[in-house]
Amino acid sequence: MKKQKYTFLFVTFVLSFACALFVAMKVFPNNPFSKTKSKVENNELSKIKDGDIIFQTSQSPQCEAVRIATNSKFSHCGIIYNINGKWFVFEAVQPVKLTPFDEWIQHGKDNKYVVKRLKNADKTLTPSVIQKMQEYSQQFDGKEYDAYFEWTDNRIYCSELVWKIYKNVAGIELSKLKELKDFNLEDARVQKILKERYRNEIPLEEKVVAPSDLSDSDLLETIIDNY
Repeated sequence: MKKQKYTFLFVTFVLSFACALFVAMKVFPNNPFSKTKSKVENNELSKIKDGDIIFQTSQSPQCEAVRIATNSKFSHCGIIYNINGKWFVFEAVQPVKLTPFDEWIQHGKDNKYVVKRLKNADKTLTPSVIQKMQEYSQQFDGKEYDAYFEWTDNRIYCSELVWKIYKNVAGIELSKLKELKDFNLEDARVQKILKERYRNEIPLEEKVVAPSDLSDSDLLETIIDNY
């Protein structure tokens, strides 16, 4: 009788643990028991290189306005750096900072992202150039995000950060600069953001570069696209 009792308790424990583990994997997909997700992430991480540019769809009202004004699904971008063997995205948020790669992905809509690379990266982005890009980037670390999209270094926004690092270190203009008036500003959601930022003095001739300008660059090729 005792043997049957202990057998019943053991089977009950195993079944309970299995059920709990199943629920945890569904509710908490990032838990360490989820082997499938880790394999996918490792496979994608093996494709990226220092200096790659990564794009995502952010979900704030401002980012929605950016997508509408630029007719693009992308509203945020950054540069991928390998720091001491770990992957980070250097991005202009509030403030400008290095964000762990996995954490950065989770900030985008549905964890979707696109990684692009300079077509001649092997020849152009040498270890020496990458080191200079990382060193140059340090001057922006901790700076405030530029919600007014001004073409200065006092504050800085995401695509401006990427563009200036490539231009001022590698001598590469990833795209031609535009003016604010070149974008679609007629949509009511865009107008709302513009009025909140500038009231009635919208700087229509301000130099601007959008995430879409970088993603559409003929100088880049797509490495990862999980949209």
